[in-house]
Amino acid sequence: MSDFPLIAYKVLTAPQMAQLETNGVFKGAPIDLADGYIHLSTEAQLTETVDKHFAGQTDLHVVAVDLAVLGDAVKWEPSRGGQLFPHIYADLPLNAAVAYGPLGRGTDGRVKLPAAS
Repeated sequence: MSDFPLIAYKVLTAPQMAQLETNGVFKGAPIDLADGYIHLSTEAQLTETVDKHFAGQTDLHVVAVDLAVLGDAVKWEPSRGGQLFPHIYADLPLNAAVAYGPLGRGTDGRVKLPAAS
C-alpha cells in the first residue's frame, strides 16, 4: 500500500456513528452491505463523495480510518471515473478510527477533516 494514502474516510449518519461508538464496530451502511464491502474515500475524493451520495442529508459524521490497522482487508478498486477507492472487506472497528467528528465544510466548500483528539 505504499503508493496509497494511509488514512481514508468514511461518512456515517448519526445513528451509524452511534453504532460505531457503542458497539466498537461498524458493519456497514445499506449500500456497503449490498456491495459486500465498506466504501471509503481518500481525502481528495471525500467532498465529491459527500456531494454525490449524501446530498441534502444533515447530521453526518466523518471518520478518519487508519488503513494499516485493517491490513489485507483493504482493497483499492476502481470506481467513479476509474479512480481507485479504498474498500474494506471486513467490519470497521473503532480502534481503526484515528479521528472522527461531525461533518463540516470550509469556506471553500470542501469537507473538513476530523481532528485527532
